[in-house]
Amino acid sequence: MRQEIKARVLAGEGLSGEEAFELAGWPLERLGELLELSREVRMRFSGREIDLCSIINARSGLCGEDCRFCAQSSRYNTGAEVYPLISAEKALEKARRMEASGAKRFSLIISGRGIGEKDFEKTLEIYRTLRAETRLELCASLGIIDREKALRLREAGVTMYHHNVETGRRYFPHICTTHTFEERVATIKAAQSAGLKVCSGGIIGMGEAMADRLEMVLELRELGVKWVPVNILNPIQGTPLAGQEQLSAEEILKTIAIFRLIMPRAVLRLCGGREQLGEKQVDALFAVINGMMIGGYLTTPGNEIGKDFEIIEAAGLRYKR
Repeated sequence: MRQEIKARVLAGEGLSGEEAFELAGWPLERLGELLELSREVRMRFSGREIDLCSIINARSGLCGEDCRFCAQSSRYNTGAEVYPLISAEKALEKARRMEASGAKRFSLIISGRGIGEKDFEKTLEIYRTLRAETRLELCASLGIIDREKALRLREAGVTMYHHNVETGRRYFPHICTTHTFEERVATIKAAQSAGLKVCSGGIIGMGEAMADRLEMVLELRELGVKWVPVNILNPIQGTPLAGQEQLSAEEILKTIAIFRLIMPRAVLRLCGGREQLGEKQVDALFAVINGMMIGGYLTTPGNEIGKDFEIIEAAGLRYKR
């Protein structure tokens, strides 16, 4: 790698699109070189600290959208659990458990394109309860919303809005046709205009090219997003992507290492599907990752929490309280 590029990345200036695409062309034999620089960058800007978050599936199933990866779409027969908005008591029980385990952030996530007024009012009450009863940073993931709803969330104590773009703009129509990439971007901008931080990333391994992954992260950088969850497709039986070939651990590590060099200062959060990395989850944390989701996902359980802390310890990291 050219020394001037390395110097710029270590100064906090991410790779240009052209430079990122050049690195994407490197053979996997040079993965060690990428990971070495990625680790140097991660250590420069976040040291050994890792930011832990947790979620609860607060309303499950019966979504009318056609996202091809999703177990909760009503268009696919996946056997995913279906239930209405949970109670404040149930949300608080998991929030307290995750706080005690070391999570710093906690989010309600609901299925569906967005949220109607009746459920929204109930959700605001849940957030007021969580704000009063925990010290957690509160996040929300309620689908497509406007600025007015974002402002009301902020008033209720929410500080961050989560809304993945899922993949690059070019590839998005291959993943979803019932809403557009532009609608997702509009939600990100609405949340930002209301004073909320934004957490937005996507899923890799859905049949997209490396160029699509890089396009996604480059656009998120342009949008000013600094918290980027990285999910790895877990093919769900019944969805159109059930037979999708899974990425190799080396391809995953290469992808996230380039993400780190594009966004040196970002919190790159390893989330759903990371268990596919097996023991190489340690390599991901050691060299790239400074954020992780614990305590399970939406419709899959993920690692046991004890296993996650073993991985964090093996990578030489410590979590924020």
